[in-house]
Amino acid sequence: MNNKNILSEKEIRKQFLDFFATKGHEIVSSSSLVPQDDPTLLFTNAGMNQFKEVFLGIEKKSYKRATSSQRCVRAGGKHNDLENVGYTARHLTFFEMLGNFSFGDYFKKEAITYAWELLTEVYKIPKEKLLVTVYEEDKEALEIWSQEIGLPKDKIILIGDNKGGKYASDNFWMMGDTGPCGPCSEIFYDHGKDYFGGPPGSKDEDGDRFIEIWNLVFMQYNRDEQGKMHLLPEPSVDTGMGLERISAILQNVHSNYEIDLFKTLIAEIAKITNTKDLGNNSLKVIADHIRTATYLIKDGVLPTNEGRGYVLRRIIRRAIRHGYKLGCNKPFFNKLVPLVLKLMDDDKDISLDKRKLISNEILLEEERFFITIENGMSILDQAINDIKNKDVSMLDGEVAFKLHDTYGFPLDLTADICRENKIEIDTEAFEVSMKSQKTMARESGKFNTTKTLPYEGTDTEFLGYIDTYSSSKILAMFKDSNELKELKEGDEAILILDKSPFYAESGGQVGDSGYIKTKDAKFYVQDTIKIKKTYLVILEFLNLAP
Repeated sequence: MNNKNILSEKEIRKQFLDFFATKGHEIVSSSSLVPQDDPTLLFTNAGMNQFKEVFLGIEKKSYKRATSSQRCVRAGGKHNDLENVGYTARHLTFFEMLGNFSFGDYFKKEAITYAWELLTEVYKIPKEKLLVTVYEEDKEALEIWSQEIGLPKDKIILIGDNKGGKYASDNFWMMGDTGPCGPCSEIFYDHGKDYFGGPPGSKDEDGDRFIEIWNLVFMQYNRDEQGKMHLLPEPSVDTGMGLERISAILQNVHSNYEIDLFKTLIAEIAKITNTKDLGNNSLKVIADHIRTATYLIKDGVLPTNEGRGYVLRRIIRRAIRHGYKLGCNKPFFNKLVPLVLKLMDDDKDISLDKRKLISNEILLEEERFFITIENGMSILDQAINDIKNKDVSMLDGEVAFKLHDTYGFPLDLTADICRENKIEIDTEAFEVSMKSQKTMARESGKFNTTKTLPYEGTDTEFLGYIDTYSSSKILAMFKDSNELKELKEGDEAILILDKSPFYAESGGQVGDSGYIKTKDAKFYVQDTIKIKKTYLVILEFLNLAP
């Protein structure tokens, strides 16, 4: 490999796209992180997502070959790398997937030949540093690698079916439980004997010596809801190579977090958090999570209590907690947005309003979570110390529930912290406490209170489908069914607005939370519900503060 001219991530991306353009591929822009008209996916997790209906033969394009650098998130659902982020050399929740696609045009021979040419002739990776895996029933791919490419037998590893049954294999790729799928051939890079780990298929395959850099998927089937495989109208090709992983190789480093982009980002985080050790895992977690949060909000996801919004909220809170570990006890995460957009070369293409929206949404989450994190962390730290002193490895479920119910500390964040300390949570006891709390809330909580509100005024106009902010007028305020003219600091109350961006609890979906600011005060919205069917009620305003 040429060590004299180290390529930037931008240059590596360009070389990839340009290479496939010379092979007759249409360069296609990255699609949104929110899959369009696809309820089977939480987030866009692969380059092929935007071409799903093309692979199924439902949609036709003006081209038969395509190439892209697709932004992806793997932080929920089947493809979830969240818990590994910051602790391995390769896992990220947000990454760019370089890919080339054939829609009934070329198949296995061309896909394998193109990949080998790009890696060894364009990127100039030494052939002896590469090895491949092949699905054991895919004799065609095996023959291409051994006969056409000339790869030695000891560089080709056959991977069979796992205990999950036929097609349950690392080398049989499926986008989800249903949809296009097929056998695949993965290309690995050997970082050398200085790193722990064995080749794919070995007991030490999860180590960091052999890193998968490219997956060549040969789309042959469509899996239906009953798990049956149907031949696709035309065999096709879908490939994916992580930009960050190939950048690490071409920049002569081992970890994704050592590439130019992350080095710059981590240095800035260390400066903001006053951290001297640039190898601190918390810096890596924050660096990954700010990219994910920035681009999810850019693509329309906002922090909420369920679905995509909850995953975003969890990611932001996880980053805040790692900042807290580094000594940050006030908002810092939002300050990284401008640098992320600059490093991703997007700062000129995103409007000023959108950039402000991204920073403000993250700031609101930080302000909200810093209200609860200090008390919650002190209680959890004490509980963990007690557990270690008693030489046990289980956190009481009632403690986990108290953190959740009283201090707003979500169970998954408690679990994240416990995992770092090799402690499990008594989730059964947690669920018992949760069920009991829900029953009590239904019997005597907000639902009964709102039924007796003496309000006969104007309905609330709901703006939440198009706006996350609004200027509103307070129509009425209530406390314990009594109408109020003013609130005192620390009061909990119910407010009715003339218009509102807050989504009300409905059909099992939890109501929105957030903030309301006036000229003289700031209110924390704990929940939103709807009574009758016409107007919204914003519940429980806490921490009234100028």
